[in-house]
Amino acid sequence: MIAQGTCLLALDENNGGRLVGFVLAGAQFPEDVEQHRIGAEKMDQNTWGNTSRMLSKIEREANIFERFGVSKVLYSHITSVATSMRGRGLGSRLAATLMDVGRSKGFPAMVAYCTSFYSARQKEALGMQCVHSLAYADYKDAEGRPIFTPFAPHTMASTM
Repeated sequence: MIAQGTCLLALDENNGGRLVGFVLAGAQFPEDVEQHRIGAEKMDQNTWGNTSRMLSKIEREANIFERFGVSKVLYSHITSVATSMRGRGLGSRLAATLMDVGRSKGFPAMVAYCTSFYSARQKEALGMQCVHSLAYADYKDAEGRPIFTPFAPHTMASTM
């Protein structure tokens, strides 16, 4: 992703250039959806494996490539902002800048899988639309127990 020129860093110039936020993003193509499913299914039964399987399920159900008739998207994988910098609009500025980067590189759409109420709300405020969601309470293990039980208001994982 770094080689694609689609990742961003936010540095605090008033604090010696300290890293205070970043976005990992990269190109995604239709064939990646099946590769993600296969990779996720091979992962261990731990938090990372469970998260990967859930995101793969959401990715398949959202069906972005067919839904929008596109052959590539800019996929915003992770956005992180230092705790000390939250609430100042830095995450929104990073996402808006990523949209600009995507446009300049010819991406017809940007996709983000938001696992937090706040990240989905942020993307919506930037003009993105929710095209699919999965309630955490509905994502269950083989015994019928929810795999993830985050505190409210984080009740859904959304494809934006």
